[in-house]
Amino acid sequence: MTPKEKVQSVITSSDQEMVLSSLEPEQLAGLKKHLIPRRHLKGPEKFVMWSLRIYLLFMIVVVIYQVWASAH
Repeated sequence: MTPKEKVQSVITSSDQEMVLSSLEPEQLAGLKKHLIPRRHLKGPEKFVMWSLRIYLLFMIVVVIYQVWASAH
């Protein structure tokens, strides 16, 4: 490749659309898959997450009790 050809190798949106439309579904799914690593939470963030979990469990118990109480 000459230096001029290297400069002109910028991928345009129409080129990208053409490539994506020519891929098979399995290839497209593999291309779109991006692994996001798990985030390590700090003390306050862990406290908030555990508080929300406990609140959720409490509210599930409240809803179950209300459904049971209204049925009787």
